[in-house]
Amino acid sequence: MTKEEYESRVGRYDKQLREKTDFDPEGKSTAEKMKVLREYREDQYLQVMNAAYKRKGWDENGVPTVERLKELGIDIPELVEIIENAG
Repeated sequence: MTKEEYESRVGRYDKQLREKTDFDPEGKSTAEKMKVLREYREDQYLQVMNAAYKRKGWDENGVPTVERLKELGIDIPELVEIIENAG
């Protein structure tokens, strides 16, 4: 988000900071508040992404595990070798 975006909705974003993080936005600059909110959102995104990867049988880099390849019946030696060397 831009500084203008944050400042146009300062009440909303400051409330999110108070409710979702341990950060008190009172008296802080817009840049400081944006940084904390961005870090929070990035962390939330990574948690969702990692949960989705795990559910699909992928590793933390989004690469299918050898076990997943076996489940799908596509565990051909060349592909397994690529996957094993990627880690």
